[in-house]
Amino acid sequence: MMIRRTIPGVIVALVVMAIVTGNATLKSKAATSCRTPNMNSADNNAVLLPNRSPLVSFRILFMTGSAADPKGKEGLASLTAAMLAEGGSRTKTYSEITDAMYPMATSFSWQVDKEMTVFSGTTHVDNLNKYYSLIREMLLDPGFREDDFARLKEEAINYLKNSLRGGNDEELGKEVLYTMIYPGTHPYGHQNIGAVGALEKTTLTDVRDFYQSNYTRANLVIGLAGGYPEIFPKVVQTDFEKLPAGKPGAVRIDPPTQLPGTKIQIVQRETRSTGISLGFPINVTRADKDWPALAVVASYFGQHRSSNSYLYQRLREARGLNYGDYSYVEYFPRGMFQFQPDPNLGRGQQIFQIWIRPVEPQNGHFVLRAALYEYDKLMREGMSKEAFESTREFLSKYVNVLTATQDAQLGYALDSRYYHIADFPAYVREQLAKLTLDDVNRAIRQYLKSNSMQIAIVTKDAAGLRDAIVTNKPSPITYNAPKPKEITDEDKAIEAYKIVVKPADVTIVPVDKVFE
Repeated sequence: MMIRRTIPGVIVALVVMAIVTGNATLKSKAATSCRTPNMNSADNNAVLLPNRSPLVSFRILFMTGSAADPKGKEGLASLTAAMLAEGGSRTKTYSEITDAMYPMATSFSWQVDKEMTVFSGTTHVDNLNKYYSLIREMLLDPGFREDDFARLKEEAINYLKNSLRGGNDEELGKEVLYTMIYPGTHPYGHQNIGAVGALEKTTLTDVRDFYQSNYTRANLVIGLAGGYPEIFPKVVQTDFEKLPAGKPGAVRIDPPTQLPGTKIQIVQRETRSTGISLGFPINVTRADKDWPALAVVASYFGQHRSSNSYLYQRLREARGLNYGDYSYVEYFPRGMFQFQPDPNLGRGQQIFQIWIRPVEPQNGHFVLRAALYEYDKLMREGMSKEAFESTREFLSKYVNVLTATQDAQLGYALDSRYYHIADFPAYVREQLAKLTLDDVNRAIRQYLKSNSMQIAIVTKDAAGLRDAIVTNKPSPITYNAPKPKEITDEDKAIEAYKIVVKPADVTIVPVDKVFE
């Protein structure tokens, strides 16, 4: 799971910040929404979006993340970032920093993924010097106090044990799917926040060493947006020259080995529902020519939080089975909490994923079959001309939603730098305009697979579900209200739909062994 945290403050201050940000965004939209990022031509480690907004947004990005965790120290990248953002500076405690930020109605967030670590925040230009002096100290002169380390290390362990494993079936299933696709030997092969056993052995010296090795000028990209003074980027550049020169991160990210055959892992957990995540790796990222085609496919089949998407219509609307059913071609963590993905989750490897939000346990087997049934139909039949045209039009406009705020524009500009593509909104609209239905259906045939699907399921009766799957036991479904004949006839086909899987490839894992 991607880790994203914000310095906690008084709620009133955050509400004020939201109101100020919203107003300023409206005022500055015309000045920022079509602006091409200004890449620093001298050393190419800055992305600048100057405009007339009274707000200034920071995204200080380091090209390092959990993929750089040493073996046996899984979680070190995340713990290091937490120490910088929530551990205070050498001269100020964490409490003193939050107290100083409160009158400015601002905050400071951190996010760790496989290849990126980003620190972000927004302040009014009137408070720019005060705010910047705080975050500069946090990142360049960290405190690295033992008590902060003990606190944040305990928080990380408790998150894995209690929050993710014990209280969040939806995110748990999605993260288990990633560990199935990426084995422990792969740089992506562990949860971003780490593993319980590894965190328990991690020391403050490990954190200091990781900071010295990875927080370097070679890994640094400075992102600024808003109405900052013209000289300000140079001030930031000069200050961050304090970091060691370093070398660019050298972690090799190879595609995971794809063995034929369906693999199913059932996490046994005391829960009242059944959540399902399905997927497989794809060698297509935002930098590839076929990414726009696959983006159209994922949006049509399961646009996040959209009631118009195909899978949502078949499982939620027609049958009332759950809250939602979505598909993705890029990592989208925390989907149960938000409508749009966060930027700065750039990855050299991605997966095609279907997320089936929890259903009643008695319907779990049927819903798994229904998802595979509809997915196989997509592979067989492709998209229609009408579906293609409407989805392409939607995505051409949706890109404006993704980049509606100044902070989001900055985040996507940084991602465009990572993928070596043009300004994201312009890039998407241009690529979609050139896309044809033949392109999309060719991409479906080329990239979508059914013979190497990985499936993660979280449920209480793991043994019963496993037995039903491996024996292909019929899974009839009943409804609280009558359904149209079209639906009940299709249900008969779905309840006997064969899931081709070897018994040895359907395993049960107790929840307390996950991320251990």
